[in-house]
Amino acid sequence: MYSKLLIASILTGIISGFFIVFYSLSITFLKYLFFAGNPIDTAKTLPIWYLYFLPTISILIVNYIISKDKNVREYGLNEITDSIIENKLVFKLKTLFLKIIASALSLSTGFSVGTEGPSATIGAMVAYHIHKWFKLPKMLIKMMISVGASSGIAAIFVSPVTGISFAVEMIAHQFVKKYISYLILSAFLAFVVAVIYLEPIFFLHTKGKTFEWHHILAYLTFIPYITMFIYLYLFLKQRFFNFINLEIIKNISINYKNYIFAIIGGLSVGTILYLEPRAAFSGHELVLSLINSQHNISLSLIYMILVLRILSTTLAIYSNAVGGIFLPLMSIGALAGYGFGEMIILYTHIDIEPFYFAAIGGAVFMGVIMKLPLTAVILSLETTFDYNVVVATAIIVIFVEYLSEIIFTIKRRDVVKK
Repeated sequence: MYSKLLIASILTGIISGFFIVFYSLSITFLKYLFFAGNPIDTAKTLPIWYLYFLPTISILIVNYIISKDKNVREYGLNEITDSIIENKLVFKLKTLFLKIIASALSLSTGFSVGTEGPSATIGAMVAYHIHKWFKLPKMLIKMMISVGASSGIAAIFVSPVTGISFAVEMIAHQFVKKYISYLILSAFLAFVVAVIYLEPIFFLHTKGKTFEWHHILAYLTFIPYITMFIYLYLFLKQRFFNFINLEIIKNISINYKNYIFAIIGGLSVGTILYLEPRAAFSGHELVLSLINSQHNISLSLIYMILVLRILSTTLAIYSNAVGGIFLPLMSIGALAGYGFGEMIILYTHIDIEPFYFAAIGGAVFMGVIMKLPLTAVILSLETTFDYNVVVATAIIVIFVEYLSEIIFTIKRRDVVKK
């Protein structure tokens, strides 16, 4: 059986890697097709009616696809694995195809969702079918899905260790002792495929193992600051939009309700594209730009993009945009962190670059909202290789998670739910 598992893991990693590359490049192709080039540069040159029409018609199509196959929307890995074990859900290639289409439409037309949710699910689907082909024992279904999920994440982030950490922390913790080697093998093979075609998130300013102790006060001050923005995000998601969903339009049937939120979401994305295109889309380019200070952005513009980004991310969930939340959350945290760094420079004598707080904020915001503190620390290590970011992330994510749960209930299963 172990030889079968070894071959199954190899195939899962390689096939998942190619699927993810195709998925990611398809999104890029559609984005450039719909916006006649890089939307960050071209969006404001397009007619206003088109900026509103494109995301609105796109999300209506996505909701229609979901109405025909509800599994297109269900990409939470815990729910997927539980459903398979209980024989409530069988992965179909048709569902995989529709999921890729729905996610590509959502991401390429400006909705603030990420690629990691569908990528993890694509990897899980590949692993599920390989499990069937090899006729492996039923008790290994969840382990194989963990292998597939880690492959998907490793490929889309071009970060194998983050992929492994994500799978372990999400669903594979009970398999670590016996089957961790298969997760490692599959994730690194998917990474090898993806790194040929895709761009990783990387940090240009690393200081390695040199730790700046005189920045400790700034790091501690960052704790209540980033907590405030997490409160704002959770308030909008759990209280404001949930109130609209459950109270104001509670008597409307679920199908009509979905289309109402879809239209609201589409029009909102159109407005964001018109005001500031960088506040739309998954956030990959935005995170790279912030942590590497590739553009000079004014403090007022940072906070405008930040508020728009929080609104667009929460609206994307309620609009049924198909995608993950990992990268959008990172982009919100990176924006908040960069703004904090700029204020430190303006109002104190502490000599520190804003991109450090962008890197810390991105990891912390994602780690707290998704309840993945270990993945947050490993992500900061794998992307920056800088102890100033890694140590600060490890300390801040724990305190911010504690402060956030004083007021809000954060559950990993609810991160992509309305």
